[in-house]
Amino acid sequence: MNTVSMPFVASPGQPAAERFQHHHAAHCESGVMSNLLRHHGLAISESMAFGLSSALSFAYLPFIKIGGLPLVAYRMPPRSIIKGLFKPLASRFKFETFGRPDAGQSRLDELLARGEVVGLQTSVYWLPYFPPDMRFHFNAHNLLVYGKDGDDYLISDPVFEEPVRCPSADLARARFARGMLAPKGLIYYPERIGATSVSAPAIRAAIKKTCRIMLGPVPIAGVRGMRLLANKVARLPATDPTSTAFVGHLVRMQEEIGTGGAGFRFLYAAFLQEGADITGDKRLAELADQLNTIGDGWRKFALVSARMVKGREALDPPRIAQLLRGQADQEQAFFGALKSCV
Repeated sequence: MNTVSMPFVASPGQPAAERFQHHHAAHCESGVMSNLLRHHGLAISESMAFGLSSALSFAYLPFIKIGGLPLVAYRMPPRSIIKGLFKPLASRFKFETFGRPDAGQSRLDELLARGEVVGLQTSVYWLPYFPPDMRFHFNAHNLLVYGKDGDDYLISDPVFEEPVRCPSADLARARFARGMLAPKGLIYYPERIGATSVSAPAIRAAIKKTCRIMLGPVPIAGVRGMRLLANKVARLPATDPTSTAFVGHLVRMQEEIGTGGAGFRFLYAAFLQEGADITGDKRLAELADQLNTIGDGWRKFALVSARMVKGREALDPPRIAQLLRGQADQEQAFFGALKSCV
């Protein structure tokens, strides 16, 4: 794999605000990393950033509560995509947090004046460019700041089709929101990116790691986590309002927070398609088609569950559990076949 040391200093007369190119993405963290790496000369798609960081997963975490209900995750924890790219891309990033909003803003302004494009962790709730019905208290939303115009920061938020602007006071509230995953003003930017391309060994290593995650022995993770959740759902009393709330929570965790279960499967399928070209292993492309079908199954699961939550069908926990077990069976077979390729 070819490497090059990159100083990341803007050329005179070429501010980042003029050089930066925004690209729309499906998910914030993978989109931020794709846009940031492209800005520094490494052409990498969002799907490649997602797959190369081994971000695909599943976890049922009953001991972590969101609104009193258990966390269900379809990807690795926040910052896993950023940090997961360090080794395969021979990269080093600088991370900084702050105790006070004024210190955080001062440092951000300093980096922008230096020509940096800066990654931020924020709370969706306090970003005014989000429509009101899309704001919720989620403190791990990633975006890029590439310039400042008066009191407004110029923002590349990858889940929006075009760049947006945000007043400094609002961005400060979003950067220093409190609660779970409090960002503490986090900023990050690359100090070095060694890779000039993605290598076949890096792709195989990333696939091996994802297969270990999905097929591992931990009962709350991977396909075993899906079956554990299915057992929980199967025991829900159909006439209890708390059961409806639990199922509705599953749908929200899948479809409204991030790109959800189906979306992450589609992203990983696109990674496998790219991986087939780089490695020359056409089996990866065939498995990508299978994973797209599995993603369609997650969408069906969400649709059936949502109809029950909205009262269009009677709540049927055993049926929901059966759909979950079907997804677990398919993913176990899929990752078993994928593991044999690497």
